[in-house]
Amino acid sequence: EVQLVESGGGLVQPGGSLRLSCAASGFKFSDYDMSWVRQAPGKGREWVSAINTRGDKPYYADAVKGRFTISRDNAKDTLYLQMNDLTTDDTAVYYCGKWVAPALYEKAKWGQGTQVTVSS
Repeated sequence: EVQLVESGGGLVQPGGSLRLSCAASGFKFSDYDMSWVRQAPGKGREWVSAINTRGDKPYYADAVKGRFTISRDNAKDTLYLQMNDLTTDDTAVYYCGKWVAPALYEKAKWGQGTQVTVSS
């Protein structure tokens, strides 16, 4: 069974940083491109970032480019998201999962999410 467990969220002031982690199990992690998506209150899921299987090709939404860094450790079956220079617009629940098209989000497997709140 596919399991994804996100962690590392919390309350941070604007301009602060957080590092999210996603521990994966139940599938061969190194075979899949992985992604982070987020969902703010009252909004749909928004793609944030993705990374290829080898971890050498990251992709970012314009809203986070230059501030967020995605990475992975295939030996540990873990996905990461380093978030710097956070703004209130980054407040959301962050989820990790296999990289799929947005049309498949409803059917995709996600973890329980980790809450990121950016507030002064």
